[in-house]
Amino acid sequence: MSSVAKRWWALGLIALAQFMVIMDTSIIGVALPRIQADLGFSPENLSWVFNAYVVAFGGLLLLGGRLSDLLGARRMFAAGWSILLIGSAAAGLADSVAVELAARAVQGAGAALIAPSALTLLMMLFGGEPGQLTRALALYGAAAPAGGTAGVFLGGVITEYISWPWVFYINIPSPRSRSWPRRR
Repeated sequence: MSSVAKRWWALGLIALAQFMVIMDTSIIGVALPRIQADLGFSPENLSWVFNAYVVAFGGLLLLGGRLSDLLGARRMFAAGWSILLIGSAAAGLADSVAVELAARAVQGAGAALIAPSALTLLMMLFGGEPGQLTRALALYGAAAPAGGTAGVFLGGVITEYISWPWVFYINIPSPRSRSWPRRR
């Protein structure tokens, strides 16, 4: 594979990361009533399923950027994915309010490592060629609204036809995920 092709494959992964980070904010919306019923959230605390992710993500974003500068963008990108996947598995397997909220915060922390390192990697790959950079930024920029839209749609379909834990398992690329418990 040529170096040009490798760069565009890398951009695909970077755009997928952006897509997933944003999708995770919107995918739970339709699932919230079922999460509330299964885990016993009070109406006042249900919004924290969303907020735990967003607060951790926003609160740690600058730290994620600094760690990317200090430890390397590739390393932080990979670490962020690992943390996001662990948080996703824990959120889907949660059997209590506390576990669900902690898992959502872990997901947000992973996303806070992914987002700044992804943008750094994009600039490293395409920053030397303004024409290519414009195309790369356009694709990267389009991934965010696509992720938000897909999250709302997929959240509804998954909650209706499978079960709410799968709104979290969707992040995990593993054939073993089929053996995880279903909730209806």
